[in-house]
Amino acid sequence: MIKELSIDLETYSDIDISKCGAYKYAESDHFEILLFGVSVDNGPVVVYDLAAGDEIPTEILEALSDENITKWAFNASFERVCLSNWLRKHHPEYFKSYNSEDDPVHNYLNPSSWKCTMIWSAYMGLPLSLEGVGAVLKLQDQKMKEGKDLIKYFCCPCKPTKANGGRTRNFPEHAPDKWESFKSYNRRDVEVELSIKQRLSKFPVPDSIWKEYHIDQEINDRGIMLDTDVVKNAIAFDKKSKAELMTAMQNITNLDNPNSVIQMKQWLSDNGMETESLGKKDVAGLIKETDGNIAEALKLRLQLAKSSVKKYQAMQNAICKDGRAHGMFQFYGANRSGRWAGRLIQLQNLPQNHMPDLAEARELVRTGDYDTLELLYDDIPDTLSQLIRTAFIARPGYKFIVSDYSAIEARVLAHLAGEAWRSKVFAEGKDIYCASASQMFGVPVEKHGVNSHLRQKGKIAELALGYGGSVGALKSMGALEMGLTEEELQPLVDSWRNSNPMITAFWWDVDTAVMTTIKQRIPTEVRGIKFCYRSGMLFIKLPSGRMLSYVKPRIGENKFGGESVTYEGIGSTKKWERIESYGPKFVENIVQAVSRDLLCYAMQNLSNQLICGHVHDELILECPENTEVSSITSVMGKSPDWIPNILIRGDGYETKFYKKD
Repeated sequence: MIKELSIDLETYSDIDISKCGAYKYAESDHFEILLFGVSVDNGPVVVYDLAAGDEIPTEILEALSDENITKWAFNASFERVCLSNWLRKHHPEYFKSYNSEDDPVHNYLNPSSWKCTMIWSAYMGLPLSLEGVGAVLKLQDQKMKEGKDLIKYFCCPCKPTKANGGRTRNFPEHAPDKWESFKSYNRRDVEVELSIKQRLSKFPVPDSIWKEYHIDQEINDRGIMLDTDVVKNAIAFDKKSKAELMTAMQNITNLDNPNSVIQMKQWLSDNGMETESLGKKDVAGLIKETDGNIAEALKLRLQLAKSSVKKYQAMQNAICKDGRAHGMFQFYGANRSGRWAGRLIQLQNLPQNHMPDLAEARELVRTGDYDTLELLYDDIPDTLSQLIRTAFIARPGYKFIVSDYSAIEARVLAHLAGEAWRSKVFAEGKDIYCASASQMFGVPVEKHGVNSHLRQKGKIAELALGYGGSVGALKSMGALEMGLTEEELQPLVDSWRNSNPMITAFWWDVDTAVMTTIKQRIPTEVRGIKFCYRSGMLFIKLPSGRMLSYVKPRIGENKFGGESVTYEGIGSTKKWERIESYGPKFVENIVQAVSRDLLCYAMQNLSNQLICGHVHDELILECPENTEVSSITSVMGKSPDWIPNILIRGDGYETKFYKKD
């Protein structure tokens, strides 16, 4: 009886997976599986050459949808989605889905018996690529370097040339030697995956994380519906608007290409204005210093710089045959906190909408009425940018309920640090920015009342200073643009820290605990957060029981000559490198990780609903028309057993199209 399979596929499709994602890639009529590499119960790897007519044995086909047999792969979601489409087409008798016909997930194999070595690697703080993990773990079996060239040759369409006889695709018979190498490459990938499993066997992923992964896979399988009219017309409107803006700029500047930084800088210089940069912030600053033609040209340049159309194009690329975009969420994509990362359309960084007449503007785009849009809105790129969220729609007969946590990170930080006055603010349902300003300046502050001008200072301090930020953090949050002076910044930092003594102490207690654990190899604890060192790894145990992992930690010297912790990870360069950290930064990881665990808890409690998206602290659910918002927000507001006294609150609203309320 088979207990588990380790699988790796090599596939062909005419769809570009990097632009369109695995779901659209695998549903193409031209999609096929070329090689099926598999190890049964960690035994020798067998490669089935499907391109040459090999047949996959019946017991393996049956195992693919048998929920008692575990299927392993590196980035298993790719294998599962590909096999779902392939089985439905070639072996429908072995395809078994999950949930009801009414749920868009019914096209895919149930993820509950699938596990992923990439997620295991991410849980351990390792890279998200097979090659990267192999290198960091110094595995005996490493991914073959020539793989990329072989994939390009056999898995993607090729350009027809005289030399290749005008063909648009390479088959095994066109390069038999390469094909043999490709089979070796397929075999090696399974062997590397087996080696990763063996190497990490001392650190198993808890079942609770696999449950979260399966919910994530279900959300990706479900996808979100897109309004194709809004998407198509927005792209056309953007093109038309850009052409008009370009003509207007050319008329003012007489430049061939006013989009050129060099030409524009020269034109500004000729008109008495010198500037080092034409970045968005710099241009906005220059507009305030000038008027007339120069200001008009700079305003046009800002409008031209809006890159909203890229999001609409990403939507167009990702739409599948069912009218939905699938695969937008990467589980454990941020491996310092375990939060999700965005893929394809990147829901995590959509522009906000502030237009009071959002629905009316959206309707003009949906119906293709460019002239009225231009008449009513003087900045079309900005209007299209604010409408990006609204391209996501609930399917007919349903509505979205969007529910999020109010000030989740501030609540978690206050709870973990034991900052009682802040928890009291949350318990009484008051505004944290007003309360913070009041605490800092020793006077009452009301949002639309007494000392309301101080709320903005409270807000910027809250956003910038919770994780050890100082004057630099305030500046990067835009403190100077908001009217604060350079002289006010340091006193603002001091007064925030003085009014939050427990949080400030929490940073440095965590700093001391991490240092002690790494130096002396002994476990330490701060306010219920546990730190331990094992097998060259630093682990931080969260209230949920989940661990954060830091690879090869050691004590180094920081730029001020003091001690600091360094560890290995993916840094800001997107490369594997040594990263420096200290108490407040570890606190940031912990707070974001606990906030993520609270969202996961809500997801599990709402798993009987159709969750189709999420962003940081927000869930998007596709609900039948008769669903009450309060039935969702009340579940969001439940606190788990592992952190019973935390004051969390779920807010929510219903809408036919996605937006920020």
